[in-house]
Amino acid sequence: MPIATTLLTRATATGTGLKVLGRTGIVRPYSPVALARVGKAVKEWGTGPAGGFTAMALLTPQQVAIVDELGELTCLEVHQRSNALARALAERGVGEGDSVAVMCRNHRGFVDVSIAVSKLGADVLYLNTAFAGPQLVDVLEREQPRVVVHDEEFTELLAQAHSRRRIIAWTDSDQPDPDVETLEALIADHASDDHEPPRRRGRIVILTSGTTGTPKGAPRNEAGIEAAVALLSRMPLRRGWRTHIAAPLFHTWGFAHLALAMLLGSTVVLRRRFDAEECLRTARAERCDSLVVIPVMLQRILALPEETLHQYDLPRLKVVACSGSALPGDLALDWMDHFGDNLYNIYGSTEVAYASIATPEDLRAAPDSAGKPPFATVVKILDPEGRPVPDGEPGRIFVGNGLLFEGYTGGGHKEVVDGLMSSGDVGRFDADGRLFVEGRDDEMIVSGGENVFPKEVEDCLARHEAVDEVAAIGVDDADYGKRLKAFVALRPGAQVTEDDLKAWVKQNLARYKVPREIVFLPELPRNATGKVLKRELAEQ
Repeated sequence: MPIATTLLTRATATGTGLKVLGRTGIVRPYSPVALARVGKAVKEWGTGPAGGFTAMALLTPQQVAIVDELGELTCLEVHQRSNALARALAERGVGEGDSVAVMCRNHRGFVDVSIAVSKLGADVLYLNTAFAGPQLVDVLEREQPRVVVHDEEFTELLAQAHSRRRIIAWTDSDQPDPDVETLEALIADHASDDHEPPRRRGRIVILTSGTTGTPKGAPRNEAGIEAAVALLSRMPLRRGWRTHIAAPLFHTWGFAHLALAMLLGSTVVLRRRFDAEECLRTARAERCDSLVVIPVMLQRILALPEETLHQYDLPRLKVVACSGSALPGDLALDWMDHFGDNLYNIYGSTEVAYASIATPEDLRAAPDSAGKPPFATVVKILDPEGRPVPDGEPGRIFVGNGLLFEGYTGGGHKEVVDGLMSSGDVGRFDADGRLFVEGRDDEMIVSGGENVFPKEVEDCLARHEAVDEVAAIGVDDADYGKRLKAFVALRPGAQVTEDDLKAWVKQNLARYKVPREIVFLPELPRNATGKVLKRELAEQ
């Protein structure tokens, strides 16, 4: 039997799952009546947004579920708002098997529409808020959503996709376009009582980052309890915490914590835009126990002046959950030296979801490590023929867990070997079982007959005191065949030359790994999830 098919039952087939659920506070005493009602709701609505938030409304109706710039919403209010919006969307032609595109920042409207679409048995397609107009047109033409729900700021950008019915989720102006309906008006105009569950369970469609071309849709059915148990087995989140999700909700990582909040009964704190100091201020003012970020957010916070960082002592913050890209240089150590050993770095991808989790102990021992696979997750390093390689040797990373995607919406799939799916990266395990990701399998270059990955050189340059951020790409070289070209943004006030940085690399790495050229930029081009857009760098 393929490995991946056996993972789905392990969370409940062993005592580990119950131990994890008990430790987090998910398994706790409830009245038989409450349990029966919740069990019926989950059976009817599933474990996605519809079932999860319905269960929260039944168990803790008056608990605060969402906090954003507009204020607080209780679990019952979230449930009722989504009921009303589901009716409005149904009147506008959304039914089972249809899709609704969402282009919203982090606020209540994102949550409202996610639950409402789930209650209709339709699919939710999350659009990256940093997409350019042509990317949006390509995606919307391919996916054909019935309705597009978006923040007012994206109105002009979406005008090119003129054939779509649009609903505005967040208005910035005093006089929004009167010809476009608003989400708040639709909620106010429709009944909020419960309605019949659909026969079909809706899916979540997360788009790939689009760093190398048109983003692909990666659909995923509802996550079962085993997915939560896997993450919670190495990341000590607890029931009832207040969590600030700073990472974009449209990204796999941000959405994963919205889904965890349904299970943990968390209060989710949202802000539409990330600002480094505002993030610290929010975590402190809202008494947050956990913070969900992407690596570039940690970089921006640590770039604040020391006197600013010292103003924000965060003793209540117990977990900083980070994912989305590799932690560069000694970023993990810098963060923990400032804010304590609370950092957990999760490695995965849109297609495979999670693969490994580095705890603070892992990051102290090896700050560039991706950690170890969590419960009910298998990670193997395979050679080009699909055979396992010995520990310490690099190879392609393959993953098996309960959340592998089903294949791209436009066709195509990731390579699968014995039930394990390729993450698209190359890595290795050390003697202690920690995973190290060396880079994308399509980014490796051969320089002077040696394999070179940009990440190793990027990490080396990132450790230089003058460097704020760095990226490297492969370019042709007359002597070595290929060499790396690095792009560097310096810390404020720092001064260093190209020769200084080349000498730094030469001191720490082999000569053939020294970049042929180092270009200085004010900042690196990134998408909304913090990934560097290397295709733009290649054009320079």
